[in-house]
Amino acid sequence: MAVHGRSSPLRALFDESPTPHIAHPPRTHHRDFYVATDGSYSLQSGDGGLGAIIETRDGERVARLSVPDESVTDNNVAEYRALHLGLDVLAARAPTGARVGVLVDHDDLAANVNSAALATRRTDHTPPRELSVPPAGKHHWRGIRARVCQFGELRAAVLESGQNPAHALANAPEEFAHVNREPDRCLLPERPASSEAQIPPPSRADRKASD
Repeated sequence: MAVHGRSSPLRALFDESPTPHIAHPPRTHHRDFYVATDGSYSLQSGDGGLGAIIETRDGERVARLSVPDESVTDNNVAEYRALHLGLDVLAARAPTGARVGVLVDHDDLAANVNSAALATRRTDHTPPRELSVPPAGKHHWRGIRARVCQFGELRAAVLESGQNPAHALANAPEEFAHVNREPDRCLLPERPASSEAQIPPPSRADRKASD
């Protein structure tokens, strides 16, 4: 089904956030789905949590997840696990070739995702920069990279932690456990008009491409 007349809060955040290690040509800011994820880890308790929110471009919520995770070893690994989870859930509900915008508050993770996305366009499939992945997160990175290759186009933007709407879900999974009981939804966003696709958002118009 298509959803009309709405705009995604995640889309607004994505359009205003930097996307490390990737250029910003016109039209690339338009996504079909947006995914915000966050992972948490408490050094005191040793407990962790994973949060994810998925929306269509039109603002319709596809899924929310707030999952406790006692197996994480540090916050870096939790971030990778959370994104892996969010992309797996989206992949089960999105059409083949969907264009995806990712929001995380972890600079290195976003840079790795964008480098992996650029690698899919290269004949030798090598990333344009050396990737730095936490050893304990390597299996989740393999899953993330597989999803990057599966979607039609994917780009990651970086948020401040306080702006990340998945932050509360990751940090208080007991409080937000009810979101995991929301019914599954498989929604297709409305396709933008061709005139809309030609205009980059104001935040992109005068910004130089990342190195």
